[in-house]
Amino acid sequence: MSGNLPLMDISERTEARFWVKVALPDASGCMLWLAGKNGAGYGAFYVPSAGRQVNAHRVSYVLRVGPIADGLEVDHLCRVRPCVAPDHLEAVTHAENARRGEAGAVVAAMSRNKTHCPYGHKYTEANTYRDPRGRRRCRACRARQHGSAREAGIEVKEFPHA
Repeated sequence: MSGNLPLMDISERTEARFWVKVALPDASGCMLWLAGKNGAGYGAFYVPSAGRQVNAHRVSYVLRVGPIADGLEVDHLCRVRPCVAPDHLEAVTHAENARRGEAGAVVAAMSRNKTHCPYGHKYTEANTYRDPRGRRRCRACRARQHGSAREAGIEVKEFPHA
């Protein structure tokens, strides 16, 4: 979740209630959330000024680092979801958070291991390019989409029929 909730209005009482739910730093410096967690394993803390539960690491970031800029989300540098140590948190874009995370690593590995595009063309140096976002793309498919495969001298494999 990006943007700021009304977290800057946290009272001293609410802040005190927050920190008593946090363990002292462990050997790795993580400060683990001791209270309730959501289904994804992140600490959950009710913030009266927000009128709802908020991920505890976001509260910690706002209390000790500052506001979370619009379009950013708080990433755990330590990769430990219940950690609320402010120096283990960084505000990053969703794309960067996903790239750093477990899911991003799995998807990247799966993508790297693919030898053919979804339509069966082999990923070779001659038949592969990178789009502006850095993703691997098939030249034969692109040429076919643009109707210029034969003009470009690219052998086009027919799309599979169901």
